[in-house]
Amino acid sequence: MVVAAALPLVAEYGAAVTTSQIARAAGIGEATIFRAFKDKDEVLDACVAEAVGTDHVLRELATISLDEPLDVRLTEAAKALRAHMERMGTVVGSLHASGHLRPGRGGPDGREGRDGREGRDERDGRDGRGGRDERGGRGESRDGQHGAGPPPDARAQSFLALRDGVVELIEPDRDACRLSPEKVATAFLGLLFTRLHTPAPGAEAPLSPEELIAVLLHGSLKHPGSDR
Repeated sequence: MVVAAALPLVAEYGAAVTTSQIARAAGIGEATIFRAFKDKDEVLDACVAEAVGTDHVLRELATISLDEPLDVRLTEAAKALRAHMERMGTVVGSLHASGHLRPGRGGPDGREGRDGREGRDERDGRDGRGGRDERGGRGESRDGQHGAGPPPDARAQSFLALRDGVVELIEPDRDACRLSPEKVATAFLGLLFTRLHTPAPGAEAPLSPEELIAVLLHGSLKHPGSDR
């Protein structure tokens, strides 16, 4: 509840968000936050872990009906994954810009202290403390992800989890595909991740989810006798 309430505030205010703002958004007393979290930094770290974690988007992928046509399934998957990655970029970018996530900072096993912070919202430095597996009794998987983003092995695991989620959406049409569902899913994620990169000034607008799926499934050449 605390992290869910904090995420939009962190995206807007970065590390400048206060625990009193978070408490108001969550509808709880400020002291309740500190029963579950050591200090505001720990709340912010939990927000990063939630933003970069894949549990939420995997649940969304699992709700997509396999009775829908393949292009509809993958379009819905593209929209869910795009929203997930945009949220992740917004939260991490906001914290990085406001100084919470500094280049060169390690994860909890090599975390630098956050010196020079004052006030109740900014309690003592972490002194290399590791993050907890459970925040406020949530018990949700964090995929081993901390700091500015997951370590390389966790990123690989996250990619595989996302790929497997997409594979399940493709599997009913395995016989109709020239490539294995695993290869199609990998190509799908590659196109999607490329689409999300900030385009250069004057560049063409990125592919819409519908256009991306059309290129993935049907290529970029027009069919004979058709203008599409």
